[in-house]
This record gives sequence, structure tokens and C-alpha cells, in this order.
Amino acid sequence: MLDDLDRRLLDILSLNARISLKELAQEAGLSSPSTADRLRRLEDRGVITGFTISINPVALGYALQAIVRVRPMPGMLHIVEKMIQETPEFVECDKVTGDDCFIAKLLVRDMEQLDTILDRIAERSQTNTSIVKSSPVKRRLPPLGVGK
Repeated sequence: MLDDLDRRLLDILSLNARISLKELAQEAGLSSPSTADRLRRLEDRGVITGFTISINPVALGYALQAIVRVRPMPGMLHIVEKMIQETPEFVECDKVTGDDCFIAKLLVRDMEQLDTILDRIAERSQTNTSIVKSSPVKRRLPPLGVGK
């Protein structure tokens, strides 16, 4: 389980994964060695699996985000999964229960690129696509409370 200091460290890191160890220790009210030890234990336990950056897709020319629900045709599940994995514009994909097998996030420069990618996938599956207008909740940590 996480204690209050672990939760504090995770909260700070979720806002800025590039913070220096010294600054992280100061903000958490710990020494640098104690902070480093806690981080190492959180990594060893699999709580922290990596440190990353956040980018603005629009600044890189990706004007459109789409959520694509994918239902492979019979016998095409693994082929469609591989196609999604090998298409770099699919930046996230979850295998789900229900009517669809995959729900994926796609970043594209324009509608033409979206059509090209979906046409390839649609040869082996049915797709349902929604264009993202905004993201009122950005990716965030789940509640870190005890027993919650």
C-alpha cells in the first residue's frame, strides 16, 4: 500500500516528471537519499513504471484526434491487432469487451490521412469513428487514497 509520503511523491511527479531529485525531496519534505530510496521501492513494486513527457500533437502538425472503435471480421482479430500496432498514428489502443474488440486513439494531420488509415483497417473490420472536439479530463492519476 501507499503511505502519505508515497502519494505526495507521485502527485508531485505527475505534475512534473522532470523535477530534480533535490527539488522533489524539498517539496515532499524529505532528504534526497530518503526520496531516492522511496522512488526505487516504488519502481521495484511496479507502482512507477517509467517517466515520460507530454506533447502537444497540434504543435507537431496533428490537427485531428479520433477515437476509433474496431470490430474485426471473423478470423481477423490478430491481423487487425497487428495492423493497429504497426500504424504509428494509433497512439493508444485498448482491447475491450462488448460489441467492439478495440478502442483506439488516432492522431492524424487531416481528414485525408484519417481516411487512408481507416480504409486499410476497414478491409478486415468494421470501424466507428468519432472526432475528438476537446479533452475536459486529461490523462491523470487514479485516486491514491488508502483502500479507495
